[in-house]
Amino acid sequence: MLDAAKGVSNAEIARRMGISRQRVADIRRRFEGRSLASVLGDAPGRGRPREIRDSTAAKIVETVLKGPPRNATHWSSRALAERFGIGASTVQRILRAHNLKPHRWETFKFSKDLEFAAKLRDVVGLYMNPPTNAVVLSVDEKSGTQALERTAPMLPIRPGLPARQTHDYRRNGTTTLFAALNTLSGKVLQHCQPHHTHVEFIAFLKHIDRDVPKRLDVHIIMDNYATHKHAATRAWLEQHPRFHVHFTPTSSSWLNAVERFFSEITSKRIRRGSFPSVPRLVKAIAAFVDEYNAHAKPFVWTKSAKTILGKIKKCHTIYGS
Repeated sequence: MLDAAKGVSNAEIARRMGISRQRVADIRRRFEGRSLASVLGDAPGRGRPREIRDSTAAKIVETVLKGPPRNATHWSSRALAERFGIGASTVQRILRAHNLKPHRWETFKFSKDLEFAAKLRDVVGLYMNPPTNAVVLSVDEKSGTQALERTAPMLPIRPGLPARQTHDYRRNGTTTLFAALNTLSGKVLQHCQPHHTHVEFIAFLKHIDRDVPKRLDVHIIMDNYATHKHAATRAWLEQHPRFHVHFTPTSSSWLNAVERFFSEITSKRIRRGSFPSVPRLVKAIAAFVDEYNAHAKPFVWTKSAKTILGKIKKCHTIYGS
């Protein structure tokens, strides 16, 4: 409009602004007829009229937050649409605008360990400030790992189609994967056993003892599984004073770093695999670990114990527990 007041032509204004000449003419006509406000905003009465009132949207949000309907576990868009007499797509837009997803749910569990804070600080301290002249190993076992064999070969991925496998399978036995994640190097020490009693666990501790140089202390982080606290296990640990045990709080598997490795090997190698025998499964696990260790990176823990305790306290406040 300033250029137009100086006598610049519509064509030249369009060139300078990077818009069409017709667009320039429309803007000048709107300015002359309804002042600058009409140029900066839409003309009154333009656009599709609103379908529902703000009060209706507020009632939908309040209904979802109040809880599920009778005889159902959660609200659906169709159920809300029927309840308020509007379209399901409109309900979906309202839910998206308020970041509400009643169709989704997640699980949680609070630890009831009376020594939760002390154990948390101990474990997190090992992750963030490991001792010198020592290794820190996150230890656990993945029991009942099944050698499942599909009754037909997997169908490969195709454009527009995912890879597919038969629902049917044959059970060819199980193995227990014992694993120790070295938090400094990120490498995993593994050993498969047919069972997961204290006998096999002690055998895995001996495996660790042989693998770790004798000059180093061994700090082991593990959960409260019975085999880890068995009398025979405690006796073996007492006979090997360089081993130092650190237990995670109960119901806190997320604090044990090796669980991330278990999740990765399950999703990348075991869940979609087909194994005609336990030895084939054990061989596949060993090959995966070898490849994993070849590209291993140090385990990095970023959240301090204080930060974690603050979040847990906030959750207790929200859920009133």
